[in-house]
Amino acid sequence: MVNVFLVDDHSVFRAGVRAELGNAEGISIVGDAGTVAEATSGITETNPDVVLLDVHMPDGGGLAVLSNITKAQLGEDGPKFLALSVSDAAEDVIALIRAGARGYVTKNIGGAELAEAIERVHSGDAYFSPRLAGFVLDAFASGEPAPDPAGGPDSEPEPISDPVVDALTRRELEVLRLLARGYTYREIGQELFISIKTVETHASNILRKTQQSNRYQLTRWAADRDLD
Repeated sequence: MVNVFLVDDHSVFRAGVRAELGNAEGISIVGDAGTVAEATSGITETNPDVVLLDVHMPDGGGLAVLSNITKAQLGEDGPKFLALSVSDAAEDVIALIRAGARGYVTKNIGGAELAEAIERVHSGDAYFSPRLAGFVLDAFASGEPAPDPAGGPDSEPEPISDPVVDALTRRELEVLRLLARGYTYREIGQELFISIKTVETHASNILRKTQQSNRYQLTRWAADRDLD
């Protein structure tokens, strides 16, 4: 059983999520909260497996909750965080992932997919709505700084060190980023001014180097790289 704690400032939305997940096998909602203070207290008391976390709330939102709930408080067995937001802005996605969230999905997600996202995050995978994975890959693979949750001037990305990513050529990285964003082979070819056959060759090389068997797994692999 995966115990879930829900954080969102809209009570109607919390009720809707409870209803959507009510029949999901293996998932139990053990608590919910509408403010950062309530979330911090509730998560600490219940120590859930997964926290569904709204990004924007009047008193600070997801970043504030992540800042309050640390491994020092709950230990290595503390919860994993899955952001659930109306926002699909790149800066929100990247900031939450840098702060420690394991995934990010938008609120138009269906109940079955949300249950799958919870299960995957609980098992240690990362999970993103399809379009959002590309934001994460772009930011980390390019070394661009993400917004500092505390707003401090000294926030800088650490160097990337991943031998599999390093093994990819620049062109393969370009193709990989577009694949993660959901582009078709034809669209990738048009974007990069290369033939579909060349795109297929790059995709095959990427799958071989990353040891993934299909595009879906590759998108998850791209999103799950611990490049920060």
